[in-house]
Amino acid sequence: MLLTTFTLPSNLTATEFGKVAIANTGKELQVKLTILMEPQGQEAEGWQTGIALDASASMRGVYGRVLQGEIPPNLNAQYAKKGWIDYQVQDGNRTKLIQRQAYEDAIEKGHLKMSDNLMQPLARKFITYLAGNLDKNGGTTVIYWAAGTGNKIEVLGDFSEEQCQQLAVEGVKQTAFGNQTILLPAVKYFVERFPDAKRSMFIFLTDGKLNDLDAVKTYTRQLANAIASGKRNSVKCVLIGVGDEIDETQLSELDDLETGTNIDIWDRKIAKEMRSLVEIFAEVVDENRLVAPTGTLYDSSGNLIRKYTDGLPAKLEFNLPIHCSHFELEVAGQRIRQEIIFPK
Repeated sequence: MLLTTFTLPSNLTATEFGKVAIANTGKELQVKLTILMEPQGQEAEGWQTGIALDASASMRGVYGRVLQGEIPPNLNAQYAKKGWIDYQVQDGNRTKLIQRQAYEDAIEKGHLKMSDNLMQPLARKFITYLAGNLDKNGGTTVIYWAAGTGNKIEVLGDFSEEQCQQLAVEGVKQTAFGNQTILLPAVKYFVERFPDAKRSMFIFLTDGKLNDLDAVKTYTRQLANAIASGKRNSVKCVLIGVGDEIDETQLSELDDLETGTNIDIWDRKIAKEMRSLVEIFAEVVDENRLVAPTGTLYDSSGNLIRKYTDGLPAKLEFNLPIHCSHFELEVAGQRIRQEIIFPK
């Protein structure tokens, strides 16, 4: 049986839920959802954390490193007279070469401006959260990845909640922005740096567009098997899509990757859709944890789907009628309504 599975985006998910995944079998809807919460008790102890910032060339604009706008024709002519613009034939093509003086003058006149640095406030926000709320040492390791030939890493260091407020996040300095986006070296860097961590969470800010997706899948399956067999402790990796040209297909492929175990390594979010940073824990759920004494599920017609009389678990799995438009979870005298929005 071929299932059509989709995950509701964060901005369409009820605030009380972490992740809502729905599989359409053609006869019914199979729903898996988690209750959103930060780790509690022992689950909140022993974490090592890291943040990896995509430094491939396609991310230059996100770091505020791309000029935007256009030089008007009359200024082009003036700059050409001053020798600030020249034309050369390269590989049979006529290419315009603009000198720094022309750029600076056009910026001063308001015709050109640098793109907004979206990465710095976003990175600071994640570092602050992980260092201040999760990491056992109170500091989060920060690296650039996909630099140079696409497989280079530049380590910024470990930053506390206070230190990261002054951290400049403007892209790589020791190497160039990468001509490919190779993720595996960054994953290995964190996994191998913290081999004995009780729990670890690593966040990767990227636009996707990975050149080594198959290699990352292979490594992920190996890592999942090592965790399942008890050879190493829990590892959670979260891909955060940044910018306006995100390759969500590749992010979803890692999020939905079957590892042959019950270990789920990858989750993915889109930065501008996230309601809160707590969403990085959407899949960090103890299946045996009870979040309420009781709970009741209803379909969109008000029919009873399931009653949880011995405690409401943090992770739920249930089936709904094929034409169900929403479902409701009644807990503590209130009903949480979740619309079912199919992707177009």
